[in-house]
Amino acid sequence: MDNLPVLGVQDVFVQTGVPEHTFVQPVEYTRLLVALRTPGRSIVIEGPSGIGKTTSASKAIAEAGLAGRVLSLSARRGTDLDLIQDLPNQLPLGTVVIDDFHRLSEDSKRELADLMKTLADDGVSHSKLVVLGIPNAGQSLISFGKDLANRIEVIPFEANPEYKVYELVTKGEIALNISLNVRDEIVLAAQGSFYIAQMLSYHTCLRSNVLQTMTEPTTTSESFESVKAHVMDILARAFHDTTIAFARGTKLRREGRAPYLHLLYWLSQSKNWSINADREADRHPQQRGSVSQVVTKGFLADLIESSPDIQRVLHFDSTSGTLVAQDPQFVFYIRNISWPSLAEEVGFLSMDFPSRYDFALSFSGTDRDIAEALNHALEEHEMEVFYDKNEQHRLLAEDVEEYLAPIYTSDAQLVICILGPDYPKRIWTKFESTQFKQRFKTGEVIPIILDTAPLGLFDSAMQVGHIKWERGGDLDFQTIAATDLLVRKCGEIRMRRKGETK
Repeated sequence: MDNLPVLGVQDVFVQTGVPEHTFVQPVEYTRLLVALRTPGRSIVIEGPSGIGKTTSASKAIAEAGLAGRVLSLSARRGTDLDLIQDLPNQLPLGTVVIDDFHRLSEDSKRELADLMKTLADDGVSHSKLVVLGIPNAGQSLISFGKDLANRIEVIPFEANPEYKVYELVTKGEIALNISLNVRDEIVLAAQGSFYIAQMLSYHTCLRSNVLQTMTEPTTTSESFESVKAHVMDILARAFHDTTIAFARGTKLRREGRAPYLHLLYWLSQSKNWSINADREADRHPQQRGSVSQVVTKGFLADLIESSPDIQRVLHFDSTSGTLVAQDPQFVFYIRNISWPSLAEEVGFLSMDFPSRYDFALSFSGTDRDIAEALNHALEEHEMEVFYDKNEQHRLLAEDVEEYLAPIYTSDAQLVICILGPDYPKRIWTKFESTQFKQRFKTGEVIPIILDTAPLGLFDSAMQVGHIKWERGGDLDFQTIAATDLLVRKCGEIRMRRKGETK
């Protein structure tokens, strides 16, 4: 086609920068344009990476006639942070775009919120603030003042509909005078991300030797699986080590419930590239305790903060409990890796857990100090433990016997019964032991027998392998020793069951 300008594939299916030939207006583009034309109206564009926030902001600013004086800042760049903090003293501003808003300090966010309110109240035409951030970025601003809600425009950019992604790919095909035989697969795999569609189209062209606009109409003949495998090889070089580091967490607990690995897995299944850690933990009871532990104790935030590589792809908002993927390429990578293989490479025994709990503790109230110490130590090893103190809110308004019975009967892989002198005297320990007594025969009950128990009281329990506990001994030392045995036993059972299912 002689009338077509000759364009390089890199200029059509763009990997970095603003696309000129494949730009498609997202659904919210018109709303963004109107907000830009409204005096004093500051704008928050929120959503995951790769959706088109930055490109749309750039295009809309130009279309609104505001491109004459644009200052582009990013919270990722240390040199920009002082400029952002000093914005209230720099009026008139022209148009200021602040990317990665969610990375700013709380003080900087508060000052920006005050500035936005001032601009709105004065209805100024000389200054326009546009901030870009992850999902819920707008809510984090409004939290500094509810009266800000009616003074700013919060525009959520979510996954683009398939017809929009299809439009993008088609524009590229026209520009290059080609037809991509895997167009439908690319649109589906993009899952609403313009960037991923660009990336997959670009690599399909490269593999088909389409380097520029073709002189004759050309149809590619690549299989989508070969394109995906090629892209995954490239992405693995960038993200494999980072993925392993995050999945392993602050310290590898190979027998544990792999909380970081599961958080990443749940994130890979999310359509909007973000998850609320607390809600996901509630949705997955088998990982609830281990995930809640790393979130509430700050381990997750510390892990991300400690690694620049992890920070480049993930962000965790401790206030809202939201984990967000920041790189669309990373999203594509974790959506297409083999998770069982990853779990094995990281060093975990398994990603699948046949029981809701690893351990259930049974004890009398007079021995709660031992139960408390064991519960804490086992949780530190990322084990799921049924410990009554942790479940009090779930027991409210429940039939307690109906709630507890299945836990001691089958929901816990192992039952730890702490056998002290008061154990046979308590109503609830009698009830619990009735539920699990048959499990002694299958080796699923581990007695911890206190030296203060009268002779002969637990003769039947002493016939199975058990842990001896000196009531007057060092609590910490005995807890560490017992925990080591318990964790190893749990791992051994899991490995045996894993072998049986192969």
